[in-house]
Amino acid sequence: MLQILQIKNQRFADEYVGSIVAPIRQYQASTDNAADRLAAQDWVLSQATAAYTNASGPSPIVNAVDLVVLTTLSRMVMDDARSSQRFGERAAALRLAYQRLEPTALELARSALPPDQISALQAAIAAWHAQNPDVTAISYVHFRDVASSVSSPSSGRTDSSSGLFSMLGLDPFSSLDPAVREITQTRELAERAIYYAQRTPNLLDMQIERLTLEIAAMPETRQLLANANSVAGAASTAGRVLGDFPGILAGEREAAVRQFMEAIEVETVNIRQLTVDVRAALEAGTLTSASLNSTIHSFDELVTTLREPAAKTSGPPGRPFNITEYTAAAAEIARAAAELRQVIAGVGDGSPALVQAADHASGTLRQAVDHAYWRMVQLIGLLLVGSLAAALTYRGVARRWFK
Repeated sequence: MLQILQIKNQRFADEYVGSIVAPIRQYQASTDNAADRLAAQDWVLSQATAAYTNASGPSPIVNAVDLVVLTTLSRMVMDDARSSQRFGERAAALRLAYQRLEPTALELARSALPPDQISALQAAIAAWHAQNPDVTAISYVHFRDVASSVSSPSSGRTDSSSGLFSMLGLDPFSSLDPAVREITQTRELAERAIYYAQRTPNLLDMQIERLTLEIAAMPETRQLLANANSVAGAASTAGRVLGDFPGILAGEREAAVRQFMEAIEVETVNIRQLTVDVRAALEAGTLTSASLNSTIHSFDELVTTLREPAAKTSGPPGRPFNITEYTAAAAEIARAAAELRQVIAGVGDGSPALVQAADHASGTLRQAVDHAYWRMVQLIGLLLVGSLAAALTYRGVARRWFK
């Protein structure tokens, strides 16, 4: 009878753990909050550890009662208003799992306890929860803790309740021979140890997962993950840029070539216009040079004429001096200078060297005209002085001859 109850206890513990693991995994997948995921992992780890520990205890009856206490208190905590407000609808599947497990746990206890003791057990659990509404770590609460908190004389417990509490010190092997009892206890201990050892890897996996979630919930880890996400984003952006780099390079190269060709076309137009201007300037320079040569030739003839003596001592008398000829020559020189200025003004914005040459030629011509003018003034003055001297001489000679 007790061995069968122990097997049922162990089977229920496995069912209990399997029923709460799936909803908790679903809850963890539904949230990105590392603290909530860690709290859920703490819950499932403590619940699994308590279920396996209760199922591998020395007394099958007490084990069944401890499983009822674990299931009932877990359902009460999940139905609490604060838990519902914190976890919301995401924990609805877990609440349904506890609601299904509680009748199974009570059925397990009914195979070893009468109905009045089952009712007393439920009342004791409810009383304990009412006395400790803020306790949520109920995985480590056993029937002994519940019984000690509600076993005061003022609690008004019935005889059935007292009989239930008296099971705490019950030895299931007390009726056996001492040698047989020792062998039976040794065998039961080995079976319980093997049962718990077989579930230890599952508990170890939960513990490792809890450690991982605890590390993930640390502020340093969140900062490290944020930095890693930033680095990953930068690497992704760099990868996209490198992927687009050939197209960007081709586009930039095409734009550079197009800009260079446009610049060449603009410079070609400018050079063509400059060539036309230079050609016009050269033609104007040619005309200026021809006019300048004609002017210089006329000036040379004038200078040659001025340098010849007015009269020779021998030979026939030369042509008498005529002031109108010099006046006409000066007018001709002035006209040539005016034409030269017009030609230079027509050249406009031509070659700087040509403008400089024209300015130099104009200055030279101006100096020549000024020189010729002053030479004419000197010559006229000389002629007047000579004429006056000749007249005075003639008058003096005539006086002497006619006396």
